[in-house]
Amino acid sequence: MITWLLSISAVIIISLISMVGITALWLKEQQLKKILLYMVSFSAGALFGDAFIHLIPEAIEETGFGLSISALILFGILFSFIVEKFLRWRHCHIPTSSDHPHSFAYMNLFGDAIHNLIDGLIVGGSFVVNISVGIATTLAVIFHEIPQELGDFGVLVHGGFSKRKALWFNLLTALTAVFGTILALTFGQIIEGFTPLLLSFAAGNFIYIAGSDLIPELRKDEANSKKAAMQIVSICLGIFTMLLILLFE
Repeated sequence: MITWLLSISAVIIISLISMVGITALWLKEQQLKKILLYMVSFSAGALFGDAFIHLIPEAIEETGFGLSISALILFGILFSFIVEKFLRWRHCHIPTSSDHPHSFAYMNLFGDAIHNLIDGLIVGGSFVVNISVGIATTLAVIFHEIPQELGDFGVLVHGGFSKRKALWFNLLTALTAVFGTILALTFGQIIEGFTPLLLSFAAGNFIYIAGSDLIPELRKDEANSKKAAMQIVSICLGIFTMLLILLFE
């Protein structure tokens, strides 16, 4: 019961982050882009940290590091690519502008719903393992969701949605995470060996998002040694946050 309560609470908090797009209404485009670049850096570190410090070690501890674990990590990476390629077109964390255009808004919504469903599965599966892994994964998802939801808000407004409608549609797609969590909690407790397999799949997803989506966005930024140093520090802080949770287990 505690696992269910914590998991559902965590995923509801994650879903409410979809409303963060409203902050974009009061920030100038350049201010928002500057803030997001450091948030994206921190998010990349948190996702890498959670994958390599929490998810993969927990999966290995329960089943050993066999071919199935490696295969599911690779499948997680491939699956994320497929979702991005065919369902969402583009997984972006920078709001749209004349020099940073986005793809069709409804396609983005559909892909975002799938993405949030997977997040829910990952969060639920992590809490089934133990509370520490659940908290670490929830934080990694939150750090990732903030810049992503701001970017999604920009996509919807650019696609013709009113700002109010964009916020509500973002919230609706975010709530698919709750369904994903319920699925993970149900099958994680019924099917033996389901959780470590889900953790490996989750690690692959996180590695893909951090390596394929976040890091390249940082590389697009203009060359500046000071900004580059701050981005590196932000990535390290994201990793350190995941390590800190491990130390307090």
